[in-house]
Amino acid sequence: MDLLHKFLNIVLLPITLTVLLLFMPPFLFLKFLWSLKRSIYRENVAAKVILITGASSGIGEYVAYEYAKRGARLALVARREDRLQAVADRARKLGSPEVVVVRADVSKVEECKQFVNEIVNYFGRLDHLVNNAGVSQICLFEVFTQFSDIASIMASKAALISFFETLRTEFGQDIGITIVTPGIIESEMIQRFSQQNKKEMTQGEFFSEVQANWIPTETTEGCAKAILDSTCNGDMYLTEPSWMKAGFWVKTLCPEVFEWCVHSLFVIWPWTSKKD
Repeated sequence: MDLLHKFLNIVLLPITLTVLLLFMPPFLFLKFLWSLKRSIYRENVAAKVILITGASSGIGEYVAYEYAKRGARLALVARREDRLQAVADRARKLGSPEVVVVRADVSKVEECKQFVNEIVNYFGRLDHLVNNAGVSQICLFEVFTQFSDIASIMASKAALISFFETLRTEFGQDIGITIVTPGIIESEMIQRFSQQNKKEMTQGEFFSEVQANWIPTETTEGCAKAILDSTCNGDMYLTEPSWMKAGFWVKTLCPEVFEWCVHSLFVIWPWTSKKD
């Protein structure tokens, strides 16, 4: 068995690279043609039932408006019922024929089961789930005092991506799943950090300020439109804005350079700048 592994270690990677080089150009061309077809015959969401979590603000709110413009029926879920009502009113004005509001906390499993059952029983169907609600804590690891402080953050990021990739593999073409990885999008959180005084910030908070000011932000409306277009096209992944894919390729091909740049930008430089 050890000899087999040694043999595979030597020959498998060169063979794989050779095959990819030979088949990648025609594959990319066919993929381009397929994307053109999907963009022409994209899904029509008029009258379909869309459940959106985290719909009281940010990306969830504007995704609701984009669906409303296309005539979808909406079920909006979030913890702030007053904000949900305001979003629902605007969605109706934008063209949604029917909007229901449900106050719930998606971090509680029983509440999730309850509002899903309520919405399915009310509409009799569910066509799209926009699993938007999440948590964020932008700071350095040294700021945390115990693991429980970051447990929910870890579950809301890479673990979810792996989970939905697994589901997509199981379901095949039966259920479409589009995984969205957004960049820095205009939100309440970004606005809050931009209003703080740098001198009063911790290192972790200054990290957030650097991220907000040095990485161009995208409008929430633009991000929401891209998400809906990608979903209706049946895309597997969406990185928005798309230029942020460059970071993925640098990380994949030159991980040492990528980590050095990130460490310098978000750890060394903010700390020395604060002292200045």
